[in-house]
Amino acid sequence: MGYDVRILDNLEPRVHPKGRPSWIPSDAKFVQGDVRDKNALSKALDGVQVVFHEAAYQDYMPDFSRFFHTNTVGTSLIYEAIVEKKLDIKKVIVASSQAVYGEGQYRCKNAECGLRNAEPIQPQSRPREQLEKGEWELKCPHCGTEMENMGLLEEFANPYNQYAISKYAQELAAIRLGKLHGIPTTALRYSITQGPRQSLYNQYSGICRIFSLRLLNNLPPIIYEDGQQKRDYVHIDDVVNANMFVLERDKVNYEVFNVGSGKPTTVLEYADRLSSKLRKDIKPLILGEYRLGDNRHSVSSIEKLGKLGWTPRKSLDDIFNDYISWLQSMGDISDYFSEAEKSMRSSGVIRSIQRS
Repeated sequence: MGYDVRILDNLEPRVHPKGRPSWIPSDAKFVQGDVRDKNALSKALDGVQVVFHEAAYQDYMPDFSRFFHTNTVGTSLIYEAIVEKKLDIKKVIVASSQAVYGEGQYRCKNAECGLRNAEPIQPQSRPREQLEKGEWELKCPHCGTEMENMGLLEEFANPYNQYAISKYAQELAAIRLGKLHGIPTTALRYSITQGPRQSLYNQYSGICRIFSLRLLNNLPPIIYEDGQQKRDYVHIDDVVNANMFVLERDKVNYEVFNVGSGKPTTVLEYADRLSSKLRKDIKPLILGEYRLGDNRHSVSSIEKLGKLGWTPRKSLDDIFNDYISWLQSMGDISDYFSEAEKSMRSSGVIRSIQRS
């Protein structure tokens, strides 16, 4: 599109153990540095007009402070540098996450319940005692009936785990500091983003990487809970297009938008479709385990951004086709998932139900 591009990345070893990726364009200026380093950040911002702030710390590990240092403090430093140095930044677009919704919004299924037709319920994270019994769905706090998930709507936020809280704090800092100092800012709450170039090594980087690598190593995907949890998977190309869409519109300034497919897919359905795509007749394993901090269902409404004219164009099949094609071009399908799984087990992130 004719823009000069500068990239700031710390090349986190757990994501980029081989250093700078080969696919970075030669005509983009690459700066190795950390968003927590004010000097590196200030140098990277010098002369820039638009900031796409995608950097984040993502993981399940209990190094809680690092989430806030990277995601919240790092974001605040961007605005600090802009204001201190009087930089002429035209817009900042911040990558937030659907994780800020926590368990999302629900209503009771019981027609006799007083909460059936009330305002949407924003439940607390499922209690460990319930998860240990293998009871996965959320229950009405009034009558105890299983509740119906209503999707994730922008006017709500209810974060519970360390990543979600840090991302919500990040977007609050960005939107409000941006508005206070006249720095046009938009926050985009991404659904589970997938596609080519997703790190083979990142413990957090997701279901497509982990399931694909297990299947290509002739191992079954391991599914937590019962596999009926619903997720919303969005292609990286659609996320890029959403970023460019909001860049070009002043109407979105100081607003928050969901970016996703808007389509629910259960984890079991995902595993079956991916197995079929890879021509592997391998059934997933459901071991009666769960990950502490996981939400039951996470499917974003994309109506708000859709009303302005943005729409996702890529399907789940496109995600599979593009990721598998890239993965096979890398020629590296080793077992990178076992160590990550061991780490999560030893730290108590992965837990088993208490069988009677």
